[in-house]
Amino acid sequence: MSTRAAGAEVTRERILAAASEAFMRGWYDDVTLRDIAADAGVALQTLVNHFGGKETLFAAAAERIGQSISSMRWTVEADDWDAAARTLVDDYDGTGDFIIRTLAVEERVPAVAPALELGRRGHQEWVEHVFAAALQGLRGAARKRRVAQLVAATDVYTWKLLRRDKRLSRDQTITAIRELVEALHHQTGGGTE
Repeated sequence: MSTRAAGAEVTRERILAAASEAFMRGWYDDVTLRDIAADAGVALQTLVNHFGGKETLFAAAAERIGQSISSMRWTVEADDWDAAARTLVDDYDGTGDFIIRTLAVEERVPAVAPALELGRRGHQEWVEHVFAAALQGLRGAARKRRVAQLVAATDVYTWKLLRRDKRLSRDQTITAIRELVEALHHQTGGGTE
């Protein structure tokens, strides 16, 4: 890699880091390219040259945030529900407010939809992997329903209700999510249809 290309990559990374931080801490509408450029220590035109507009920059920042989430979550072994609940709460404690704010603008800011859809798919895949024992023996509509229940029990809105609205501690939130998942696992009459 040439010195010029290496320098461009360093600049791009600084912009992406500043954008990720800006979107994590603020509302989409309140984040400006000018502020991100200042935080990254680059000219606004440099930012535009690298990323174009706000939508493209958000997509790149959301991809970076999503990769960080995936890296954290996929360290959990299948059916290690204690680790799953701890990891989930730690993840949401860091990214939950960003996700909630992004979901709040989904209907009117089309640029956020691809990142949210990717996050939804990734969350369901993780749930099916980590809580495999709770899905054992279920087929068809019963399996689909149980997956939906597990997704809901571990969703960012569930974390928000427990952690933010009900003000449970980290440990109590972990316990509550674990108990929700265990209740689903022990539920009888799931059937195969």
